[in-house]
Amino acid sequence: MPVAEPMLSVGLVVVCVVMAVAAGLVNRVFLKGSGFAAPVAAVRAVVQLGAVATVLVVALSRLWSSAVVLLVMFVVAAVTAGRRSEATRGSAWLAAALGCGMAAVIPLLLSTGVVPFTGVALVPVFGIVLGGTMTASAVAARRALDSLTQRAGEVEAALSLGLSERFSRMMVIERPLSDALLPNLDQARTAGLVTLPGAFVGVLLATGSAAQAGAVQVLVLISLLLAQVCGVAVVGELVARGRITRQDA
Repeated sequence: MPVAEPMLSVGLVVVCVVMAVAAGLVNRVFLKGSGFAAPVAAVRAVVQLGAVATVLVVALSRLWSSAVVLLVMFVVAAVTAGRRSEATRGSAWLAAALGCGMAAVIPLLLSTGVVPFTGVALVPVFGIVLGGTMTASAVAARRALDSLTQRAGEVEAALSLGLSERFSRMMVIERPLSDALLPNLDQARTAGLVTLPGAFVGVLLATGSAAQAGAVQVLVLISLLLAQVCGVAVVGELVARGRITRQDA
């Protein structure tokens, strides 16, 4: 059975403009925020995705150029995670957390043939897993540093009892680290019941096969779980050992 393919049209452009403007108005009138935040974000998304799509048309045709794309994605993710962590020292260490998360997943997917060793297959999967790991690692670092600031007295008390600095810090940050994993855990638990994740919808629209879409989404969700757990675990160690700090932490 053929599947209707969404096409760029005037109607799509009009709908997107209306939604972006409406989001800005609601934010301004009811939330007292900036009326330009949503429209500007929408314009940025259009420009960035347009540029990326143009580059990918060429880059995905060759493995070496796909590798360049992956490297750029990783660098941008590491910089973004460092900025979002709000750390004042050691934010570059978050690249190690991202690298650990990706190293736990991508070689396994490639070596088993689950994901073909081609740019067309590797770049999307790499991007989804990297994006999720970036978000979880940045949130984990920020919340861990917040906890160290708010509960500094508990850390000092533990140190006064002769406990190691790593152990004293880890007691305080364990809960924030676990909380950073909740969004993807909830997504995995409710997939198909509350939400239809992006990979599922994309494959379903492309192939018309619900079974194939489900298989791809399960792969993505479980890959994200492993990558994020590994990334957050590394973040915890880095914060506990004082590699990532904040001025007031």
